Amino acid sequence: MPDMMDKRDRAGLFRLRLTQAMAEKGVSQAALARACAVDRSTVSALLAPGKRLPNAQLAADCALVLGVSCDWLLGLSGRPEPVSNLLAASLTMTEAPRALIDETIFGWHREAAGYKIRHVPATLPDMLKTRAMVEWEYAPQLGRSPEQALRAFEDRLAWMRGARSDYEIALPLHEVDNLATGTGYYRGLPPEIRLGQIDRMADLCDQLYPTLRLCLFDARRVFSAPVTVFGPHLAVVYLGRHYIAFRDDARVEAVSEHFDWLVREAEIGARDAARHLRALKLKI
Repeated sequence: MPDMMDKRDRAGLFRLRLTQAMAEKGVSQAALARACAVDRSTVSALLAPGKRLPNAQLAADCALVLGVSCDWLLGLSGRPEPVSNLLAASLTMTEAPRALIDETIFGWHREAAGYKIRHVPATLPDMLKTRAMVEWEYAPQLGRSPEQALRAFEDRLAWMRGARSDYEIALPLHEVDNLATGTGYYRGLPPEIRLGQIDRMADLCDQLYPTLRLCLFDARRVFSAPVTVFGPHLAVVYLGRHYIAFRDDARVEAVSEHFDWLVREAEIGARDAARHLRALKLKI
């Protein structure tokens, strides 16, 4: 339970914060009084030393005029922004183009450099894909200069691998099984590309462990939408055409706990992922 504040202390904090907010907004005592429909003497009394505190209506009016939180004025919050502003900043929706290079995603990776990044991809994780796989998957989006686009993509992947971030990836078992058998999303993918892709993933799991951890979960028992947790302050859900990004601690923590659950329930842990992938080569 939070500590109670003495009325004199709360009144002093209110005066300090009201004065600060008025100064930052360039609002005089007379202007504040007019906007709140009270006498100037009422505002003067609030700003004078003593135990004077406003009633709820006046506190709310002052906060609204000055664009701050009423809770902040009264010492109940450490953030001056109104709750509506905080909520708007904590959740954003961004367009998710179907493109080889997504500047939004790359920006989030740069923001989280040095932190652990936890990822449930929509297909295979881009950072584990072979060049041949990328060419097959993104052929319609590569345009007239595919070589330039592919080089730029590979430069981004090289940056990500050198960013001192640990990567933890959770992938459904059926995703790698479909890759091996050339079914579902991977229908029509030539066997040599599928074989090279599986070798590439297995080799990276061995070479980069424990910086890279891949686990495989059974989607018949547990399920996840594509999500990524970029360090401690950003979680992103992928909808297809859009990303929904959360920046408030409670939602980021909830998505992180969801990822922890996937890892705990995984059929194949990070230590066994490479062996399982190589065993899938028998299906090609």
